[in-house]
Amino acid sequence: MFPLQDPAPVTRQRVADQIVEDLRTRILDGSLPDGSKLPAERELAAHYDVSAPTVREAIRVLTAMGLIRMRNGARATVTAQGGSLLALSISSVVQFEKMQVRDVLGLLGALNAYAAELAAQHATDAELAEFKATAARTLQTGDTPRMIADLKAFFDQLADMSHNPLLTALCRCITEIQLGLTAKVAGSGRDGLSGNGSGGDGSGQDGAGRDGSGRDGFGAVAASVAETRVEIADALADRDAIRAVSLVREYHRRVVDRVQSLPRAKELAESDPGLRQALAGWLNENVRLAGAEPRQR
Repeated sequence: MFPLQDPAPVTRQRVADQIVEDLRTRILDGSLPDGSKLPAERELAAHYDVSAPTVREAIRVLTAMGLIRMRNGARATVTAQGGSLLALSISSVVQFEKMQVRDVLGLLGALNAYAAELAAQHATDAELAEFKATAARTLQTGDTPRMIADLKAFFDQLADMSHNPLLTALCRCITEIQLGLTAKVAGSGRDGLSGNGSGGDGSGQDGAGRDGSGRDGFGAVAASVAETRVEIADALADRDAIRAVSLVREYHRRVVDRVQSLPRAKELAESDPGLRQALAGWLNENVRLAGAEPRQR
């Protein structure tokens, strides 16, 4: 419960901003954990010795920051989830700077390479054994959602084994972007676009992004680097940081090249060089404040 008996001093200059900062500090230091309820507007006004409109202004700011959620007739609820806040920040920078897909995914390669370096030093034997099992699972074919889940587990575990919380959060966030965007550009799965092009572009894939084996675009990309995932796990099991880092960098370089060679990606790139709009569109559809309603597509 909010400690009403211990109010922070509030002056009359920019009162709402001071309330925002006090509540923000309490949320981020855990005094107001995720899921907790703020006191009613009347209690907050009495607590800070301000008017109700001033409290409402502060609440609106905290809502816009993604730290709380308001519902009609209910008290404000804290929604401070680190992953959601980080994803929103990254999404904002990517869209504001009009970044290209290669720039974002290139960053993921660098981050995962650092995660591999740290994992070789700090991962436990049990973590490495589980990671090898996960790498083996990614060799299995399935529908796109299943493959996305397996690949996400692989890279999430790689990030976790770094034992660096900030690096882990960054890797997890950008991995989600890579997997979702690849599925969209490949024209497959729940995040995909319909592939209506014709074959014969020399890529070895038909207009829907399928290769000669019948795999869809996402499956073809995942399969093209499947053995490399196993090699990464083997290198880490041997505590060979240099080889693991090299394999991770090579893996991401090949994935970016393969995604950009997909028929649908080539089609999009004709009007959207660097796939900036495709990237921004995926972020708009999938990155939102914690507790926000999904956007209609």
